Amino acid sequence: MKLTLTEPRYLKDSILIISELVNEVNIKMFKDRIELVAMDPANVAMVVFKLLGSAFAEYSVDKERTIGVNLINLTQILKRVKPTDILTLELDDTKNKLFLTLKGVTTKKFELGLLDIEEKEQKVPNLKFNAKVETNTLMFNDAIEDMDIIADSLSFSVANDKFIIESEGNVSSGRVEIGSDDETVVEVNGNVNARYSIEYLKKIIKGSKLTNKVVLEFGQDYPLRVEYMILDKLALQFVLAPRTPTE
Repeated sequence: MKLTLTEPRYLKDSILIISELVNEVNIKMFKDRIELVAMDPANVAMVVFKLLGSAFAEYSVDKERTIGVNLINLTQILKRVKPTDILTLELDDTKNKLFLTLKGVTTKKFELGLLDIEEKEQKVPNLKFNAKVETNTLMFNDAIEDMDIIADSLSFSVANDKFIIESEGNVSSGRVEIGSDDETVVEVNGNVNARYSIEYLKKIIKGSKLTNKVVLEFGQDYPLRVEYMILDKLALQFVLAPRTPTE
């Protein structure tokens, strides 16, 4: 197995974001992509990541395989990758190690020991949503930060072609309305309103490092799906459970 990235941020930024939610993951190597599906320890958020073979300058995977990785250790290495570096990953089955080479002005080589993580088949839920919002990541991130000063949760709803984000605390409340325009598309079928954890959303919105567009899908007291995508390169998706009225 040999994978070479001339734009290492596709892997670096994605793994750094994912590591906010999970520590140990199984990464599956397919002949056309690498993929991981994982739940956070509290079973509140799922992350689904696909990095397509077309994102690589060289993508050579002779057979499908799964490698167990500690993301804390991997991120420490990936943080050393400069934007102009060429990143190469090679697998040594006999030593059960992943070799990472960073080639720029200098050449740096790292070895990462792999883990034997019990394979728990994480199935991506088949969800049907009533509302879909595609908007600018900066506006969405700003709205989450605005609500963070109010309480620890917020609600999403749609009314009159507007995406509404609200939060209510003991002594204050806040509301942000994002209307349909060139940067925002709002689609809805019926009434939708759901509440989510701001703590988790603040980790999820770091996906804005990858692209300036975010797609949100949700329903009435229903999970939220957040997707950041670069066409023909990668997709980073999160599924976040709703907060119940008693939480």
